[in-house]
Amino acid sequence: MTKFTVNDRPVQYRLDPQTPLLWALRDASNLTGTKYGCGNGDCGACMVVVDGEAIRSCLVSIAEVEGRYVTTIEALSRDRSHPVQQAFIDELGPQCGFCTPGQVMSAVALLKANPNPSLQEAREAMAGNLCRCGAYDHYLNGVMRAASGE
Repeated sequence: MTKFTVNDRPVQYRLDPQTPLLWALRDASNLTGTKYGCGNGDCGACMVVVDGEAIRSCLVSIAEVEGRYVTTIEALSRDRSHPVQQAFIDELGPQCGFCTPGQVMSAVALLKANPNPSLQEAREAMAGNLCRCGAYDHYLNGVMRAASGE
């Protein structure tokens, strides 16, 4: 049995320890905000925060997060009022919305580690997230807006 904390709640999974975190979150915990995009770590749609670091949940097994703290987009707010979510909305980041949870979680991890990033630091932190709609500048503007507290 694998044990760790998800969104401030202790969880225990009776799954194969090599089960990707993505599938444990989506299928066993019904936390469907974490999206399946590519399954090989290229797109960032499955980004979650583990102990403060943005990680691709399709690439890490539940055994690898044993004893750690996992945060998914569901923990930020129920009404999209988290500062990063609101900044992304204000900057028209979400287009189709598929990549948005991963984009948000990357930004949240960045801003927790560095509350006042430069545009280049934000660009580097967000580089692991693909956007099918090409809204990269909107997301970067959202990161900078959230950092400024506007």
